[in-house]
Amino acid sequence: MKRRIFLKNAAATTAGAFAIPTIVPSSVFGASAPSNKINIGQIGCGRIARGHDMPGTMQHEVARIVAVSDIDSNRMQDGKKLVEDYYKNKTGSSNPVDVKMYADYKEMLANKDIDAVIISTPDHWHSQPAIEAAFAGKDIYLQKPTSLTVAEGRLLSDIVNRQGIILQMGTQQRSSAQFRRAAELVRNGRIGKIHTVKIGLPGDPSGPVFESGPVPTNLNFDMWLGSTPEMEYKENLVHPQKGYGRPGWLRHENYGAGMITGWGQHHYDSAAWGMNTEYTGPISVEAVAQFPKSGDWNVHGDFMVKQEYENGITVFTSGGFPNGIRYEGEDGWIFVTRGAYRATASDPIPEGATKALDASSEDILRSVIGEDEIKLYVSEEQHGNWLDCIKSRKEPISPAEIGHRACSVCLISHIAMKIPGVLEWNPLTEHFSNNDLANSMLSRPQRYPYGTDYIKRS
Repeated sequence: MKRRIFLKNAAATTAGAFAIPTIVPSSVFGASAPSNKINIGQIGCGRIARGHDMPGTMQHEVARIVAVSDIDSNRMQDGKKLVEDYYKNKTGSSNPVDVKMYADYKEMLANKDIDAVIISTPDHWHSQPAIEAAFAGKDIYLQKPTSLTVAEGRLLSDIVNRQGIILQMGTQQRSSAQFRRAAELVRNGRIGKIHTVKIGLPGDPSGPVFESGPVPTNLNFDMWLGSTPEMEYKENLVHPQKGYGRPGWLRHENYGAGMITGWGQHHYDSAAWGMNTEYTGPISVEAVAQFPKSGDWNVHGDFMVKQEYENGITVFTSGGFPNGIRYEGEDGWIFVTRGAYRATASDPIPEGATKALDASSEDILRSVIGEDEIKLYVSEEQHGNWLDCIKSRKEPISPAEIGHRACSVCLISHIAMKIPGVLEWNPLTEHFSNNDLANSMLSRPQRYPYGTDYIKRS
């Protein structure tokens, strides 16, 4: 960014020195000038990138995706085409846009013309490229979950903050008006002292043992595995070779922890907003869960988690609750979810439908937040907020530390699913005080040369 600003200023100074009358198109130095764009590299070109991150970023004039990277060359080619077609259709220009491709994202990070990166990779490939991007001085949009271990999440947050990087987590519920409204109402006491939060999260079904097969020539499977153990290639444990449906890696613990992190970070992040616990965590956690007894898909199914906080709030999470967050206080309750039916005066809510924002009393929902009351961070769109903060250098709505804390709640809950009894958690030291086995699960072995243990930090 500084280099391009310098070149623009140098060009203006040179023109003045020689006093050459020049007619320059406004696009050269205006808001649409290349020098005023944030050059972005897309790491991972799969389902979330195509359906969420690339369109969500390209809609903003200040952004320009200039490069894509994926270890599946077919997906990388598709990503390049998606970006180029978008800009061509947007501008109506017949001049082709040339989006550069990188089979190895590290080469993208070495490109000094790229200001920021979006990381939309499988969960086991979140922390490492984010940390490397921070060391390369790139701002980051990182899909959730922040990490697959508490240790990696802590390392990432510390490095991002030390490097002065703008990192936005992909917990986009924070940019949804109903989640902010619910949190503001709770924080301002509209349901009295809050004592219980109930969070609805689904589980994942089990599956059979899948047949292994030859690695597709378009896939760098060793790099896809990354820090996880070597495995035979099974398409149902990686991603579809045709189309962009829900990938099988989401259901294997080598690559993800299941819905406790898949949806969990969204809801734990939003719940913490209302509970005012964004920079801390529970003091105890206990859980029960069903895990498949056979087959290749081995993430949790039905479950129940209980977490207790120092401020007296108890949080219950289960697939038996409606998908969303229910805050319960001494004077009432508030429920918030996404994608639910929104009633209007002329179109009342049908029987059995769920409101996106509901409460025990309509008076609660009509309540006006006063000028002297708590008002929370307002963001209209998650990617746009990130881009605004890259320009201003202000903290985004979903920064690294808040993301790490929300993800940690998911991860210690996942640990509790596997260890009977109450686990006592210290949110300051980020360790369990009563169980060494649980502490051993705060990190996991990493296969050389992949993983955060082997990052070059020079």
